[in-house]
Amino acid sequence: MNQVKYNSIFYAVIFIFLFSCQKKEKSYLETIAINDVKLSDPQPGSWRYSHDEKFQQFEDFQKSKKIKPEPGKNIIYLQPVGNFNALQQKEIQLTKEYLNAYYQLETKILPALPNSIIDKTAKRISREGHEQVLASYVLDNILIKRKPKDGVVLMGITERDLYPRPEWNYVFGFASYEDGVGVTSLYRFANGNLTESNFNESLLRLIKISSHEIGHMFGISHCLHANCVMNGTNSLSEADFHFARACSLCQQKLNSSIHYDPKKRLSQLKQFFEKQHLNTELSRTEADLNVLK
Repeated sequence: MNQVKYNSIFYAVIFIFLFSCQKKEKSYLETIAINDVKLSDPQPGSWRYSHDEKFQQFEDFQKSKKIKPEPGKNIIYLQPVGNFNALQQKEIQLTKEYLNAYYQLETKILPALPNSIIDKTAKRISREGHEQVLASYVLDNILIKRKPKDGVVLMGITERDLYPRPEWNYVFGFASYEDGVGVTSLYRFANGNLTESNFNESLLRLIKISSHEIGHMFGISHCLHANCVMNGTNSLSEADFHFARACSLCQQKLNSSIHYDPKKRLSQLKQFFEKQHLNTELSRTEADLNVLK
C-alpha cells in the first residue's frame, strides 16, 4: 500500500472515530431544562398539600383527549363581561398581547358584554359584602353560546368577583376544558381596586391565570415537575410564588400541539416583559435565551 493511500485511510478512520464520539446536540427542551426550578415539599394550605394528583408524563399527555388548534379554528378569543374602566381595559389589551406571544396564536378581544346579561339568580353578595357572579353561569349561558367558529379557545374576563358553587368563597378561574371556554376575574388580582401602583402586580396575576386555564384547555394537567405556570394554586400568595414561565416538560406538551418556533416565542415574551417592566419574569426569559446561544 502506498503512503498516500495509507494516509487517506488513516485520516478517514480518525474522522469517523471523532464524529462518532461527538455528543448528540441537545434539543431546545433539553437545553432549557437546566433552568427548571425543582418544586419544594408541599406546605399546609398549598394546592399540592391538599390535592393528591397524578403526575402527567408526556406520554400521558399524548394519549389524552384535548383541544388542538387546527386550520380555520386556531384563534384565542377574550370576552370581557362587565363595565371596565380605562386601566382595566389596558390590562385586558396587554393580556391579549401576552397570550399572543405565549401561545404563538392570534388572539382577539371581542366587544364587551354588560353585566346585565348575567341573570340575578347567578349573583350573590359575598362574605366581604361585594357582588359575586356564578362562574358556571358565565360559561354555560354566555360563553359557550358565543364562541366564534374560528375560535379554539374563548376566555371570559369579568370585573366582578367569581364563585364556583354556593359553598365556595371565590375562585380565580373556571373552565370547561372539553368546550374550550373559561372565565377569570380581575377583582381579586387588584383587591377590588385596580390602580397605577398595583397595575403590574394585577397584570402578572391575570396573565398567569389566563395562560394556566388555557393550558388546561389544551390538555396540560397541573404541573408536578417544576415551579411552573401550570402549578395548582389555592391562594394569591401561592399564585405569586409560581412562575409565569412554563417548565420544559409543559413546553414539550404545548409545542407538540402548537408547532411554534421556540426562539421566536422567547424573544416575543422578552419584549413583553421588558415593555411592562416585569423584571423577574424577564430575567427567567433571558436565562432561557442565554442557554440557547
